[in-house]
Amino acid sequence: MLLCGPSGSGKSLLAARSGLPVLRLDDFYKEGTDPTLPQVPGSSDIDWDHPGSWDAEAAVAAITELCRSGRTRVPVYDISLSARTGEDGVDIGRTPLFLAEGIFAAEIVTRCRELGVLADALCLSRGPLTTFRRRFVRDLREGRKSVPFLLRRGWRLMRQERSIIARQTALGAHACDRDEAMGRLAAAAAGRCATARTVA
Repeated sequence: MLLCGPSGSGKSLLAARSGLPVLRLDDFYKEGTDPTLPQVPGSSDIDWDHPGSWDAEAAVAAITELCRSGRTRVPVYDISLSARTGEDGVDIGRTPLFLAEGIFAAEIVTRCRELGVLADALCLSRGPLTTFRRRFVRDLREGRKSVPFLLRRGWRLMRQERSIIARQTALGAHACDRDEAMGRLAAAAAGRCATARTVA
C-alpha cells in the first residue's frame, strides 16, 4: 500500500494506527549537499517538496526487496540536518501487506504497479488550513528547520495544496479522508491475508 498526501496531512499518524508494518519513504530524501537538489523558484531555499529532492529509485528498490524477502536495509534520515545519519533494517516477517508512506509516494505508483507490487495507493487530504496548522506545529516541535523557513514553506504549501493533491491523484493515488483510508487499508489487508507476499 502506498500512502501519500501533502506534508502534515496525517500520513504518519494513520500509518501508526493501521497496524501494518510501515516503510518511511521520507528516509529516502537526498542529502543537503547533493548538487541535484531543486530550489524554490525565486529563492535560495531548497525545495524539499519537489520530487527531485527524493531518491525514487532507492525507494522502489527497498519496496521490491521487502516484497521479495520480507526485509531490507534503509537509510536513517535526519530532516533537521538534511542528512543521512546511518542505516537500519526493516523486517516485516511473513506479513502479506505493508504500508509505504511519504509525500512522494504517488511518484512511484506506476512503477510499483508495473512491478506487480501495488495493492492500492491513497492520497490523504484534510484541507489546506488544517494541514497548515498540523504541519507547522509538528515541524516546530521536532525542530525540523528554522522558523522563518517553516513559515515560508507552510504558506507556499497551503496555497499549493489543491494542486499537490491533483498531481498525486493524476499519478494514480485515490484521494480520501482518514476514515475512508482506514477502510481501504482494512479491506486490502483482509483481501490479501491469505496470499503470498507480492504487494506493497
